[in-house]
Amino acid sequence: MSLYKVEICGVNTSDLPLFSEDEKRALFVKMKDGDSQARKKLIVGNLRLVISIVRRFMGSNENVDDLFQIGCIGLMKAIDNFDISQDVRFSTYAVPMIQGELKRYLRDYNAIRVSRSLKDIAYKAIYARESMAKRANTEPTLEEISKEIGVAKEEIALALDAVQSPISLYDPVYSDGGDSLYVMDQISDKKNKEDKWVEEISLKEAIKRLPVREKNIIDLRFYEGRTQMEVASEIGISQAQVSRLEKNALSSMKNYLTP
Repeated sequence: MSLYKVEICGVNTSDLPLFSEDEKRALFVKMKDGDSQARKKLIVGNLRLVISIVRRFMGSNENVDDLFQIGCIGLMKAIDNFDISQDVRFSTYAVPMIQGELKRYLRDYNAIRVSRSLKDIAYKAIYARESMAKRANTEPTLEEISKEIGVAKEEIALALDAVQSPISLYDPVYSDGGDSLYVMDQISDKKNKEDKWVEEISLKEAIKRLPVREKNIIDLRFYEGRTQMEVASEIGISQAQVSRLEKNALSSMKNYLTP
């Protein structure tokens, strides 16, 4: 199927809505308050972003519908973890997550198959476990997962045993033509999460745009932990001037980072 047709995985791209940044922000606020419809609108409203990224992977010889579904998984992860308080455009945050999901799939996808029904149960169980753990801040039991997805706990155990292959962090725990989940996806990395990575890049770009003296002040104050008096002494100006220049620098950085 050609990617340039208006229908991908049953989705007519010509009917997809377009939201402004303000509209997206309002939907995120509603979603954080428990509005499931707001989450659905955010997913549908950002499918064009998934399609644009999938186009970059056309040389992989993978089925376009499969890649689109993988990209949608990355999109949903980005939506569920996006922090509107960071003043970063959602697309800036979502693009590396969607790309990462696609790259992991293309790099580690293997030809080993189990039945589709088992894979479907395993994926639902893993996704439910992540969602429930996030909500309750504790690991759910197999019985709780069973009630959540409406599948007998014996079937869930069988499905997870059938698809797991924990030999390497890059081995797939679950994979089929459209969905893929890996051992590494189940391990928390608090130091190298995508949101921290995007935030760090954005801050570095904002700092690069500052005048030399203001950039030096920001570096001394926030990266080396100096006081304003210590900075003033080192660069030969008054503490009041350091304070003023620091405020100007932070204001410029905020303007750059705010969509």
